[in-house]
Amino acid sequence: MDKDPYDFAVIGGGIVGLATAWTLVARGHASLVLLEKEARLAAHQTGHNSGVIHSGLYYRPGSLKALNCVRGREQLYAFCREHGVAHEACGKLVVAGREEELPRLDELERRGLANGLADIKRLGADDLRTYEPGVVGVGGLYVPQTGIVDFVQVAETLAALVRRGGGDIRTAWEVRQVRDVTGVFELAGPAGRVRARFLINCGGLFSDRVAQLCGLAPELKIIPFRGEYFRLRSAAAPLVRNLIYPVPDPAMPFLGVHLTRMIDGRVEAGPNAVLALKREGYRRANISLRDVGEMLLYPGFWRMARRFWRVGVQEYRRSLRPRMFLADLQRLVPALRLEDLAEPGAGVRAQAVDRAGDLIDDFHILSAPRMVHVLNAPSPAATASLAIGAALAERVLAEQVR
Repeated sequence: MDKDPYDFAVIGGGIVGLATAWTLVARGHASLVLLEKEARLAAHQTGHNSGVIHSGLYYRPGSLKALNCVRGREQLYAFCREHGVAHEACGKLVVAGREEELPRLDELERRGLANGLADIKRLGADDLRTYEPGVVGVGGLYVPQTGIVDFVQVAETLAALVRRGGGDIRTAWEVRQVRDVTGVFELAGPAGRVRARFLINCGGLFSDRVAQLCGLAPELKIIPFRGEYFRLRSAAAPLVRNLIYPVPDPAMPFLGVHLTRMIDGRVEAGPNAVLALKREGYRRANISLRDVGEMLLYPGFWRMARRFWRVGVQEYRRSLRPRMFLADLQRLVPALRLEDLAEPGAGVRAQAVDRAGDLIDDFHILSAPRMVHVLNAPSPAATASLAIGAALAERVLAEQVR
C-alpha cells in the first residue's frame, strides 16, 4: 500500500481515462494514479475502432454528445498537430440510397448546421461521384470536418505526457474492491492496494460494475454489442477515397455498415452490431456465464429485446452471411465483390441500457461524493475525449475545493 494517498485515482486506461488524467496533470495535479486492468493501455474500445474523428453531424443539438464532439474535435486536431500524431481532415460522404431516405438526410443537414458545421454541402445524385467515384445514390452530404487518426497513438501520447508530468500509470492492475476509509478510497485487487482521495471511473465495458464496487446502484446496465468488420483487399481499396456512410436509422444508436479509409491507408468495411455474450467478446465463441447471467436477470435487457428483436435477427443474419454484409456495402459502392472482403475483425461497444429497455444514446455521467463515474460513453467518445476529460477534471476539482 502506498504510504500516502494519491489525490486522484482514474480507473480505466482507454482514451477517456487517459485524457482525464492528462488534463489533471497538465493543471498541476500530479498526485494521480491511473489503473488499467489489462497489460496494455487502449486495449478495448479505444484500440478497436476505425479511427474516425467525428464532425458532430448526427447528434441532437444541445446534447452532451453534440457539445463535447464539436469542442473535442477541434481540441483533438490541435493536440495531434502539437504532438506530431498523424491525422487527416479528409471529410466524409453520407449517402442516401433511396428517395425515402432524403427526409432523414434533411434532418442530418439541419442538425449539422445547428452544431456549427457551416461548410457541409448538400449533393445531388450526380454530385456524389465528384467526391467518391464508386458511389451510387440519390443524394448526400459532404462533411469536410470529419477526419481520421490512430486513436491508440493518441492514447499512447497522452500516457507519455501523464508520466512526464509526474502521474503514475499502472497496467495489469484490476480493481476488485473499493472501500471508503475515513475519507480516503482504498482500491484493492490482485496487484495490491492503492489509496486516493478522489476517484474517477472511466471503466468502459465495466463502468457499471466499478460504480457498484463504490457502493452506487446505477439505474442502467452495460450490454455489450460486438461490431464485426472486414478490411478491403488492397486491390479494392481504391474504390474508397475517404469515408462513405449510409443515412442512419434514427431509431438506433448505430450508424450502419460503412466504409472508412484509415490513417495507414487500409479501408475498413463495417461494422454491424450483434449482441455479445461476453463483455470482451470479440469472437462468437467468447462466452461469459457471469455476463450472460447478468443480462438475463436484468429487466431492461428483456424490454430492449422485445423492442428490437427483429433488428437483432437481421444483424445476426448479416453476421453469419457475408453476402448479406456485402449487399449492404454494395448499396454504397456497387463495384465491391465478395472476394474484396478480407481480414475480419471486431470491436465491442459498451452500450448502457436502462431498466425501461432504452438504449441510452447520450453520454451519461454520474457524480457522487468525491467520485465521478462515466457510465455511458459511446461514439463519438474518442473524438470528444479531450473535452470529456476536461469536464471530468473540472467536476472533481470543483469538489476538491469545497
